[in-house]
Amino acid sequence: MREYAADPPIEEELNDELPAAGHTVATAESCTGGLIGSLLTDVSGSSDYFDRSLVTYTYDAKLDLGVSREALDEHGAVSEPVARQMAQATRDAAGTTWGVSTTGIAGPTGGSDGKPVGTVYIGVAYAGDWGTQTSYADVERREFDGTRTEIKEQIARRALRKLGEHVAEARP
Repeated sequence: MREYAADPPIEEELNDELPAAGHTVATAESCTGGLIGSLLTDVSGSSDYFDRSLVTYTYDAKLDLGVSREALDEHGAVSEPVARQMAQATRDAAGTTWGVSTTGIAGPTGGSDGKPVGTVYIGVAYAGDWGTQTSYADVERREFDGTRTEIKEQIARRALRKLGEHVAEARP
């Protein structure tokens, strides 16, 4: 599962960056089914910064996480509001610096004209210090091509790269 990996892979870069910043991370994964957590824990030392990965594949699992019924009903599971709420809820439930989420359509079925197979929303939520009003969440929409397995790997690696970009920006 390194077809879409950089050299060195992003999970190895994060193994340096997250502890150096004193940051921790948790994930809420739908379409990636735990792959982000798996990639992070492939690297020795990840227990210093990786807290948990929640696989919230169904609407009910997303509700249990803290995604609002209104967001799911109005926008559907594969949407910006749901990815945002997933990232925020996992960050807050785990008490980590960062929450990362993925919700999308890995295929080969399930796509539509508005959301074709390969569509994903990736969320990254940051917990700033209390009283600083620096907490935020950012979501991006992407479309990837390939088989189901290839799409899942591309999504997981993009989510980790997005996290790495935010960690770099948050450094003092």
